[in-house]
Amino acid sequence: MIHSVLPVGLLFQQNCAILADEETNEAFVIDPGDEPGIILGEIERLQVKVKAILITHAHLDHVSALAEVKEALQVPAYMHPGEQTLYDNLAKQAAQFDLPAPRMTTIDFPLAEGMQLTLGSYIFHVLETPGHSPASVSFYIPNANRVIAGDTLFRRSIGRTDLPGGSLQRLLKSIRTKLLILPPDTEVYSGHGPETTIRDEVRHNPFLK
Repeated sequence: MIHSVLPVGLLFQQNCAILADEETNEAFVIDPGDEPGIILGEIERLQVKVKAILITHAHLDHVSALAEVKEALQVPAYMHPGEQTLYDNLAKQAAQFDLPAPRMTTIDFPLAEGMQLTLGSYIFHVLETPGHSPASVSFYIPNANRVIAGDTLFRRSIGRTDLPGGSLQRLLKSIRTKLLILPPDTEVYSGHGPETTIRDEVRHNPFLK
């Protein structure tokens, strides 16, 4: 699998991901959080054809460049409907950081537990992993041995739960029932910071003891 991780945004350094099938060159963009020029430039460099944009959750740092990237690529956007209110309040989110309101766009298709999205030979399994936000999702790709976990699980840490719609109880339940049950060598790609594995987080994450 082609997998490019782009930390975007000087303030948040959010990991936008471009994943593609190496044979068909079909690609998904996950969480275009800022700096659309950098994201579009990487797509051009990789010479991949983006089929869709997938959103793990609607916090400002994960969707600020959604409108620009979607418009440039002319592809649909997928997001869990439970995140729509958060997305509708994007201007309010930005104001909390004294940032200008990002442009808005339409979400074309809903994500839900059990959905499967096909990308060439790869199947993306949608896992509902709320807690960091009201309806966060993760994307598990078994034959690529990885999960895109958004801000649910980090290397040696977990997502914050002090923002509107957050819940520590729901977050820990999501991690334990949806992520920690994956094969131990599954690679975890988070919304910020370095990748890790399920095995390492079971052994070393102090928040999961």
